[in-house]
Amino acid sequence: MGIGMSNAMRWPDGFIAVDWGTTNRRAYLLDADGRQGAEFEDGQGVLAVPAGGFPAAVAEIRARLGDKPLMMAGMIGSNRGWVEAPYVGCPAGIAELASALAWPAENVAIVPGVSFAEGHRADVMRGEEVQLLGALAAGLIPSDCLVCHPGTHNKWAALAGGRIVSFRTIMTGELFNLLSEHSILSDLLEGEAEAGEAFAAGVEAGLSGAGLPAELFAVRARVLLGQAPRGDAPSFTSGLLIGADVAIGLRDKSERDVIVMGRPELTRFYAAAIAQAGRQPIELDGERSFIAGCARIAELL
Repeated sequence: MGIGMSNAMRWPDGFIAVDWGTTNRRAYLLDADGRQGAEFEDGQGVLAVPAGGFPAAVAEIRARLGDKPLMMAGMIGSNRGWVEAPYVGCPAGIAELASALAWPAENVAIVPGVSFAEGHRADVMRGEEVQLLGALAAGLIPSDCLVCHPGTHNKWAALAGGRIVSFRTIMTGELFNLLSEHSILSDLLEGEAEAGEAFAAGVEAGLSGAGLPAELFAVRARVLLGQAPRGDAPSFTSGLLIGADVAIGLRDKSERDVIVMGRPELTRFYAAAIAQAGRQPIELDGERSFIAGCARIAELL
């Protein structure tokens, strides 16, 4: 009997899937058929857990959702998490993930991330791979497709033959946060961005490749000179960054539809920018895909 199995708990009887990131965690109770029951989300990301505190944090999850095995993914498997789950190199499918799980405790599995290295390019992901391959396992996306996964660090991933073959990370969300908090634009970016005319104008500038650093400073200059309303700055800046992001992601000149996977409050902005770039976006719920990915991995144990 391996470390992942015991008589007290059995994966086929149901388990808890946990998407454990840097600043928050989301946990879902799944029954024997992979159906979702209770769930919760809180701000107890890996950086909020004190040294040596992960066993207690896992015990708290079980106290809230039940005494079940845990399947965890995300930054919990990073060098800042509980134990480091080494990356699986591209091309990576669901079987490769299942065969490389880390087991920090009895009936607790951590899904490895995925890495990509080619020439001077190097990239890594943790957590998104479960959603990408979970969507595939659930029949939500084809085995060959291009996926945009918005987040703090947006991912553009190419799937072929049912495996992740390459991907690229763009720090769009983090850049917007840094500009909002630590730049000369911070006083202009206090409001909420909206996917309206100002956003579309920013997308157009970002897609054009006009020069992102110069365009960012011009956000302030246009407001100072009365060429743009102050209230448009958050939407225009968001569009500018996302437009530049989409220009990179769509360097693949194929005519394939683009799957936009994640939370609706993020996917709608990227879907609008992708449509403006002349491609057809298809929005997909990342939560549903994550649950499907964890369920498929559990089946392969």
